[in-house]
Amino acid sequence: MKNMSLSRVMILAAISALAMLSLAAPSSAQQGTTPAAPSAPVAQQAPVAPAPAAQAAQPSDAVATPAEREGKLLKAAAAELKELSPWSMFKSADVLVKAVMLGLAFASLVTWTIFIAKMLELAVVQRKLRSALAKIADARSLAEAQFALGAKGSVLASFLAAAMREARLSAGISSDAGIKERAASSFAEIVRAEARRIRLGMGLLATIGATSPFVGLFGTVWGIMNSFIGISKSQTTNLAVVAPGIAEALLATAFGLVAAIPAVIIYNHFARVTKGYLELVSRASGAAGRLLSRDLDRTHVSGSHSRTAAE
Repeated sequence: MKNMSLSRVMILAAISALAMLSLAAPSSAQQGTTPAAPSAPVAQQAPVAPAPAAQAAQPSDAVATPAEREGKLLKAAAAELKELSPWSMFKSADVLVKAVMLGLAFASLVTWTIFIAKMLELAVVQRKLRSALAKIADARSLAEAQFALGAKGSVLASFLAAAMREARLSAGISSDAGIKERAASSFAEIVRAEARRIRLGMGLLATIGATSPFVGLFGTVWGIMNSFIGISKSQTTNLAVVAPGIAEALLATAFGLVAAIPAVIIYNHFARVTKGYLELVSRASGAAGRLLSRDLDRTHVSGSHSRTAAE
């Protein structure tokens, strides 16, 4: 009996142990599934973490390259801006822009050369002509006027020589009006020749003053076009990057204005001075005409006196 009761007790103990194990299994399953829930996001975030390292490991990244390129361009532009001067802009300009600037600089040199030469020429010829007019103010004949002038060359000497040549060629002609008309024609030719001579170089000044701004503008347009091409290649619109190219282009316009403005001012100045000198030439022509008229009248008077004495 004792053995049977002992066996029953052991069976009951085994059953109770199995029951305890069956009750403990769901709780442990719940505890095992509860921490498994946050493990899913961890599994999703796991491939994201090494992504920057993988991107950094790539030698040429499409996203990072423009930023690096822009940084390099900004550094280069900053270095250029520190050394930005007219000479550095000229050296770094395009070949065509350099040619435009050199041409405009040569035009400016020509302008100032003409200015110095014409100033000296006009001062000398005006002084000579005024002195010649003062010398013949009291002359009574062409011969006396030529003697007073001497060998000094001036446009007045040309008028006197033309008047005497016409009087000599018209010897024996009784028509004074015809002689005066032919002499006036010779005087007009001398005036036109003197006007052409004294205006020599002024046409070049007018050309430089009228075309230099447009030539400089052509260089500016060409330089800005190259700057926009550089912008498209660098793929950046930062002003520090494109400023040197635009400054080089605008330098051509500055050269054009430097060449044009003095040329226009000097041309207008010489137009006024030349007009005053041509008025002096007209006075000299009138003085020669009056001396010729006196000689003709004196010839007729002497001829009438000789005829009267003969009668």
